[in-house]
Amino acid sequence: MTLNNIQGAFVQGAEAYGRLLEVFIDGHWWVVGDYLENVGKCTKRLGANAYPHLYGGSSMSSGFRGGSPEISGYATPSKEMDRRFPD
Repeated sequence: MTLNNIQGAFVQGAEAYGRLLEVFIDGHWWVVGDYLENVGKCTKRLGANAYPHLYGGSSMSSGFRGGSPEISGYATPSKEMDRRFPD
């Protein structure tokens, strides 16, 4: 780049700024898209736990993850609670 061709310097500077702006905007769209996707997944998961009948669950107690094994039917306790946790 020479000093006698000032228009070339301006055009090259504008092109460089345009490329920088394009990468900046594209990166932000990527981050915002990932954020919105995760918010949607979390909202769906919370909704399925709060309203299991809307997502195919049968009863309120079996819709929650981490609920009582006796109620959900996924596991059965092997010992009595008094024997496992004496006072």
